[in-house]
Amino acid sequence: MISTWHEYAPLISALSREGFTPSSIEEATGISGVEQNRVVVATQVRDSLVADEGGFPAELLRYFDSYGGPELLYELRFLNARQRADAARHAIDRRLEPRGVRELARSMKDFPQRRGDDGWEAFTRDNPGDCLAFARFRQSREAIDAEDSVAELERALEVVDTEPARARVEAELDRARRKAAGEEVDDEDGAANAAAAASRPAVPVVRLMYGEVAEATTVLLLPVVREGDGGEALAHAPRRTRTDADLGMVEVDKGWTRWAVVPGWGPVAEVAGEAVVIELADGRTLPWRSAEAERVLVVANRGRREVVEDGIYVVEREGRLVVEKGRKLAAEGVGEAAAEVLVVVRPPRDEDDMISDDEWD
Repeated sequence: MISTWHEYAPLISALSREGFTPSSIEEATGISGVEQNRVVVATQVRDSLVADEGGFPAELLRYFDSYGGPELLYELRFLNARQRADAARHAIDRRLEPRGVRELARSMKDFPQRRGDDGWEAFTRDNPGDCLAFARFRQSREAIDAEDSVAELERALEVVDTEPARARVEAELDRARRKAAGEEVDDEDGAANAAAAASRPAVPVVRLMYGEVAEATTVLLLPVVREGDGGEALAHAPRRTRTDADLGMVEVDKGWTRWAVVPGWGPVAEVAGEAVVIELADGRTLPWRSAEAERVLVVANRGRREVVEDGIYVVEREGRLVVEKGRKLAAEGVGEAAAEVLVVVRPPRDEDDMISDDEWD
């Protein structure tokens, strides 16, 4: 007799191989296509824990036998085998809900890609709590309001696990609290911070996770311009004229053939009417040393073109669109750019032992 969800998951896969569709399986069993997919993928994650070389404890594995288990394990599908085991232990220790497991998994997946970011070296890559704390540490730096920055650092302090990382978060929290209180905060690190600044971007750089757009609460549809299209194409890309939030419809002022769908990040959503995406074939053209050889999307605001030294901008160079630091443009006497960069979007990264998430009805 089948008693747990992971025992009937192989039956779903067997029916699929025999030609049954998710819809026909739902008719016969009452299990929706979405739930079928979740159970099958979660079972694959569970099987990887069973096969874990470190010997994932059987008593911990039973934690996922309840019907909430598939939702928790499903969120670990994009981690490699070692990360899944570490994340599963952390989720059990902290009694995390699916949303919390999702945040944890994304932070662990993203952490290696943040090498070179300020503070990164203080956190431990193989420690789930440190990875999550670093994600919140980084979010604190992206916060516009000082109080929001303090709140993120306090959340980071709740989960940080190693002493060097805790010291780094506490130091940052002290500075953020003083800044929120209106005190003048000096840059005590001087030359070291100046050198680090040259190797990291002054805007958020986000690596998308597989399925992130589909799971986002809100998304944005933005026109795309290729780097070789030049400044005229950037200026003439369509602008949003009206949004019907209830029905999810967007009107623009002209027809266009190339669009990108991105999560509704706050800074981008606030200027959605003027937002545009520039597609760069090689991320190494970005003006910081931590950039990598991969295709990237640069989300920019055409409504802000005045150059200030601490900004990042899109400008036209010999008929091509490039990204430059405001400091360099100001030194060249450039007072107006084509657009101000809001965020740089990097593509999802494959790993050999990630578990695939197939399309289901």
